[in-house]
This record gives sequence, structure tokens and C-alpha cells, in this order.
Amino acid sequence: MIDWSDIDTVVGRNWYQLDPALQARVRRDCPADDLDWAEATLDGFGGLVGDRIARAADVIDAHPPELIRYDRWANDVGEIAHHPAMLDAKRALWEAGYPSGFAAQARERGRPTPGVVLGASSYLLSEADTGMVCSLGMTSGVAGLVDAYGPPDVRDDLLAGLRAADVDHALDGSMFLTERDGGSDLGRTVHCTARDLGDGRVEISGEKWFCSNIDGAAVVLLARPESAPDGPAGLGLYLVPRTLEDGTRNRYTIRRLKQKLGTKSVPTGEVTFDGALGYALRPPRREGDAGSGRASSDAGGLGRMMEMVNGSRFGVALMGLGIARRCFAEAAAWAHHRQAKGRALVDLPLVREQLVDLLAELEAALALGFECAATGAFADGARLRRILVPAAKVRLCRLGVEAASFAVELHGGNGYCEDWGLTRQLRDAQCHPIWEGSENICVLDVLRTIRRDAAHEAVVARVDQALAVAREGGPGWVRPAADGVADARD
Repeated sequence: MIDWSDIDTVVGRNWYQLDPALQARVRRDCPADDLDWAEATLDGFGGLVGDRIARAADVIDAHPPELIRYDRWANDVGEIAHHPAMLDAKRALWEAGYPSGFAAQARERGRPTPGVVLGASSYLLSEADTGMVCSLGMTSGVAGLVDAYGPPDVRDDLLAGLRAADVDHALDGSMFLTERDGGSDLGRTVHCTARDLGDGRVEISGEKWFCSNIDGAAVVLLARPESAPDGPAGLGLYLVPRTLEDGTRNRYTIRRLKQKLGTKSVPTGEVTFDGALGYALRPPRREGDAGSGRASSDAGGLGRMMEMVNGSRFGVALMGLGIARRCFAEAAAWAHHRQAKGRALVDLPLVREQLVDLLAELEAALALGFECAATGAFADGARLRRILVPAAKVRLCRLGVEAASFAVELHGGNGYCEDWGLTRQLRDAQCHPIWEGSENICVLDVLRTIRRDAAHEAVVARVDQALAVAREGGPGWVRPAADGVADARD
């Protein structure tokens, strides 16, 4: 139980220690051999994001990245200037092991990082700065694609940087997936072209319209190979380094940075490619193809990119969940200290009811979100994750907007002012229903998994399992809720 009357501000606190529901989930989902390490790691991470990263986030929001287009001799340098607070926060997170998924600790322990730890760390960081989750999460996503599909002559060096244990030897990853016509109809809207040079490299030409983490060292993008057919099947997936082997800049230009509503810590802008050198991310040649003259095709790049979209959507869902938790914490602390009509706000029935309702929604959302990370424990886990992730992304991101709006309203005029910190939560929260597929796109994806994979069967089976546990081992007061769920399930 958290005594909010002792907490007048949540910044400077350990956010893992402030979250009993998260602690319980970690204890439930973490393998016994990993639990002590997991709790110690998340406790340290909760202290880091609740203090150093949270304070930096407000500074970065007031001083976002800037594009330095030209140097003093009018040379086009296309550099992004970051505030020192951004660089300090990034260094701290890299040293904590977050961008690599705590890979160094995993190697040292000889055990993989549990999924619940990966999810919990992103959730905790989202309470401080979802833009930072985006930029560092892209690095992890690019590393996965390079590992699976990168050409051998560049893969190892890139992975060493993308998964480096310290920021001084690290490389950022970026994904440039949206062009002027939008991002939900990629088979029609991708206008970038790839010309095969015959030596394992390609030249990329065209533009990308919404490029997040725009100054990343390793860029992944979709382009259409020359003479490839129209439609999504003909697209290829490519890796474009920011710097060429001789140390010169690759042939692409940052036109401008977007003036975004929020998530200002991750620089987003427009890029033009003018024969930029890149590498195809394609499946390795099969044994049967050896000597046949057939090479792996660039086609199918959209499918390879979509392999990681569900993981990215899960990350965005955790962003919405993190903002909802941060806003509840801010609201709870405020309600225990703000006086109205001679009483603390928390003692006024309407306010208390709103806080209880939000906490119930928040704990349900945490259960849904972390169920996505736990699907590997179920026999039908692949289908379950495939349908749960887009569904969770819709609900959790919408909850982030709702919770941020409530917290601003509860604080009144102060909440509407930038120096109270809630305006940033509201601005950032509005981004997440858009990222990695708007709500309509995710709804269609859920329907698609039902039609193609009958994935709803996995959901119904999971509901049945939960009902059995609630009815057989739960307290009596759970029974009416379980009966209601059973009726809805039937």
C-alpha cells in the first residue's frame, strides 16, 4: 500500500517501489532463478527513471533537438544538436543496459533477460519520457533485423555497436517507414527506389516523410527495387548507414525537423535520398540455391519489416500504459495535498471515485499489457500474442490520453500550465494512438487474425483458464465478476 500523503511530488522517487501491481506482476511472471536479479535491476532502474531521467525529460521538452543544416562555410552538414540533458539521459540509460535489453548482464549471468523485465523497464521509462523509449527501442528493433537478415560482411560490426554495453561505442538505429502519402498503405505509398549495384549494395533514391530518430547511425527503410512489380509484394527492406566506410556522409539529406505536438526528445524529420548506398536485408541463400544461379530476392521486405511491427506495437502500448501510471501517481499525490472546502481532494467523494476508477482501469491495463509479454508460457502463445498486441495497443494508448486529460483537469489551471509537467504528458500521450498503426488499423489487424488464423480461439481459451483459477482459488468476492466474465465469454 502506498501512502500518498507522504508524497508531495513523484519526481525524485523510485517508480518501481511506487507500483505494487508491477512488483506483483514481476514476481508472478519471472522465472524463480531470475527473480532476485530482476527485482534488483528494476529497483535500480525505477530509481534512475524516477529521478535523473524524469528531470532531464522536462528540460529536453523545453529545449528539443535542432537541425544544424549548414556549417559556417555553408557546407551542408545535416547534424542534429541535442541538449546536454538529452546526452546525459541517453548515457545513463545505455549504461543501465536498457537499449540492449540488458544484454551484458544476460551474458554475465548466462541466462536470457526475462520478458517481464524487458516490458517493465520500457513501462517505467515511459512514465518519464516516451520519446526516449522510441529512440532507444528503434535501436533494438534494427539490431534484430540486422541479426536476422544483414549481409555477413557488415552484420557483426553493426551488431557490436547496436548492442554495445557503453554509449561511447554505441550505434543508434532508426526506421524510416513513412512517405508523403502516409504509412498505412505501404504497397502504394512507397516511392523510394533501390538500384542493385551487383556487389551486394544498392543505391536508394526518393524521400521519406516521417523519420524518427533521424540521426541514427543505421537506418532501416522500405524501397521498391528497379523493375519490381507494383504492390506490397515487390518491396524490399534495406539498411542504410549514416556514414560510409571512408568516413564521409552517405548521400541523403535531412530537409527539416517536424514541429511536433509532443515526444520532442526523439527528433523526427524529412529525408531525401540521392543514391544513398545501402544493403539489402534479405533471407540468407538456402542450401538448394547454391550453384543454381538464384540469389535471395529483395521481394518480401514488407513481410520482414512486419515481423518486428508487433514488437514495436507492444512497445507503444507500454508507452500509453506508462503515461497512464505517471498521471495516476501525479493525481494521487495532488489529491492528498490539495485542499478544497476545508478537506483534501481525496476526501471528496467524486474525486475519490475518479481515482479509484482510474486505478482499476490502470491495473486492468497492466494485466492486459503484460499478458502480451507472457504469451510464451502458453501452448497457443503465438496466436495469442498476434491478436492481443494490437488490441492492447488500442486500449492502453487510449487510456494514456484519458488519464493525462483527467490529471490536467484535476490540477485545474495549474495543470494547464507548462511548468507543472502534465501538459507534456497530455501532448506525448496523443502521439501513441497514431504510432505503429492508428486505432482503425489495429482493429482491422485484429479482424484479420481472426479470419486468417482463428486467433480468437486462443483468447477464449485464455479467458477460460483465468476463469477456472478465479473460481477455484479466488476469494468469494471475485465470484460475481467471474460470473459476469463467463456470461460475456459465452
